[in-house]
Amino acid sequence: MNIKAFLGLLNKYKWILIIVPVVAIAITFFLVKNLPKEYYSEAQIATGIIDLSKRVVVDGNQSMDYFKITQQFSNIIERMKMRRIMSRLSYRLILHDLEDPKNSFKRYSKELDSLNARQRTELISLYNDKLQKGEVLSIADNKGKYKLYDLVGSMEYGKDDLERKLNIYRPDGSDFVNVSFTSHNADLSAFVVNTLSTEFINSYGRDVNTNQNSSIELLDSLLRKKEFAMNQKNSALKEFKMKNGVLNLDKQSEMVYSQISQNEDRKAQALREIQSNRMAIADINVKLRGTDVFSGGTSTVDNKAIVNLKNQLKVANDAYIDGGFKLVHKLRIDSLNRLIDRLSSRMSDDNVTNPQASKQVLVQQKLNLETAVSQAAGSIRSIDNELAALKAKYNSMVPFDAGIQNYEREAELATKDYMTALDTYNQNRTEQNIALKLQVAQFGLPGSPLSSKSILYVALAGVSSFSFCFLGLMGIFLVDNTIVNSKQLQQATNSRVLGSLNYMKNADLSIRSIWKDQEHNPEFSVYKDLLRSLRFEISSAFAKENTKILGITSLKANEGKSFIASSLAYAFAMMGSKVLLIGGQVSVTNSNSKELALNQDFETFLVKREIQTEDLITVMNKSSSGTSLLEMQNAVSLRSGFEVLRKEFDVIIIDINSLSDINLSKEWLLFTENNIAVFEAGNTITDQDKQLVDYIKDRPGFLGWVINKVKLENIKN
Repeated sequence: MNIKAFLGLLNKYKWILIIVPVVAIAITFFLVKNLPKEYYSEAQIATGIIDLSKRVVVDGNQSMDYFKITQQFSNIIERMKMRRIMSRLSYRLILHDLEDPKNSFKRYSKELDSLNARQRTELISLYNDKLQKGEVLSIADNKGKYKLYDLVGSMEYGKDDLERKLNIYRPDGSDFVNVSFTSHNADLSAFVVNTLSTEFINSYGRDVNTNQNSSIELLDSLLRKKEFAMNQKNSALKEFKMKNGVLNLDKQSEMVYSQISQNEDRKAQALREIQSNRMAIADINVKLRGTDVFSGGTSTVDNKAIVNLKNQLKVANDAYIDGGFKLVHKLRIDSLNRLIDRLSSRMSDDNVTNPQASKQVLVQQKLNLETAVSQAAGSIRSIDNELAALKAKYNSMVPFDAGIQNYEREAELATKDYMTALDTYNQNRTEQNIALKLQVAQFGLPGSPLSSKSILYVALAGVSSFSFCFLGLMGIFLVDNTIVNSKQLQQATNSRVLGSLNYMKNADLSIRSIWKDQEHNPEFSVYKDLLRSLRFEISSAFAKENTKILGITSLKANEGKSFIASSLAYAFAMMGSKVLLIGGQVSVTNSNSKELALNQDFETFLVKREIQTEDLITVMNKSSSGTSLLEMQNAVSLRSGFEVLRKEFDVIIIDINSLSDINLSKEWLLFTENNIAVFEAGNTITDQDKQLVDYIKDRPGFLGWVINKVKLENIKN
């Protein structure tokens, strides 16, 4: 954005920026100087949500969930704004004014003032009835004898009216909810905040108590059902155990299984003992078969006696085992063992030096081992019998185990359900006793009037009106794409601007009258200076490139290029140059020195190749019919014609058609050596114009742009 140009626009419209804010300030001052005073009152409600001194911690956990806390405060604030609570406040306000007209917070409205004493009494009764029933004030209340809803609204005691001046908020991080109200009556402000706080606390307490009692009743009913189900399952388990003689099936089955394991271990030990003893007997038999056969009188007899006793011992052992291990058989076995030992000892004494003594020892060992084998074999039978009895007892417990597990599982689930319900019931009971207890920590009091906002309103009016005007001018500046000075034209075309020519009010001017001005008209003086500057730029280009033919065109028609062509012709003539002007704007018909003549046609010259030169300026008219140049003669012939003119004149200025007539302008531009384009100040360059701008910029010999009809204040910008 061109800051300088914008500041110029602001300077141009500075009186608007001054007058509009002043008028706005004056109007606002007279409107607000008699504003009624406003009174502010605020009450505080202590919630106990985050105040640890008011919290009863049951589980020892004092951590805070800040999201939950924020949600609780939001719920409290929103509940205070509920229509049910606000309706109670509306009832209290209208009843106050009806019951105590002398101390009414406001002057009665037309609707209320039109009622007589009896009607007002009826209204008091109706509003009291709705207040006691807790009914919400709505538009439907207008259907009765009195329009209760409209009457409250006429006093501005409705929900919407109250909420405009009511503010309910939680101070940052505090445990309080603040209720503030602003009105034109100090007592009204205090009454609103105190009544709303009290009504809300009472309503909140009733709602919480009702909800908790409903929950307790529901949980109590559920707890009783769970207890009944638990008792049923435990009774069924107990009855099953008593019916089947099972006190503790797990312990009993464990004891029986332990006994079975012990007896199987005993049986395995006995089998190992029998196996080892039999192997020992086999070894002894091998040794006995390897000794000489010895038979003697006493030894032989003793041996026979021992063999006989052993046979008897074997019979006694069998009788002992089969007879159930009776003491009688045990005594017989012990007696036979003593006899065998006695005979064995005697044989040992008698044969101390006898070579058969070692054989006798082996025989004795064999007898002892055979006795042990017999005893072990007898114990295996007893162990098998005991195992069979234990296994039968264990197998009889298996069917009871499946049944008792079902009973125990059902009883356990029923007990868990009951305990869960009991915990929930106790928790709700506890929460009911330690529930959130809201209370008014600070009541609102009537206060002094607030500082007047008149100055603020006046200042706001001035600032806002000034801002509105400023932004409006900025918007106009940003939206306005018109080009009014050479700098803007240079930025828009991205090409050089040779110079500017100022706007002159007189539409019937001749270039000669401008040059011969004796009244020192500032517009004429500036125009001549700017024209000289433009002539200097073009002369410099001619000298540098050794050219003479200058074409002057424009984006659109009527942008002043013909007058500029005539002006340049006169300016070059003032330097003593011999000038040919093809086209241009002609003001006079005589041919005095440095004046423009109207006596020849360019088309005639092309045919006859004859020209009548004037003193300094010669004028040739172009065809006004828009005839194509190349249709009159070919390009070679035209170039030869222009060569004739170059030799005859110092400067040739051609007023070419505007670029909007692109077919004609292109033909003339073929024969020019240098070109300039004229742009009228105050116009814009459209997207279609940009194509023409690019075309003329790319032409060989294009010197730049001339901005025409520039206002004097924009000449230096």
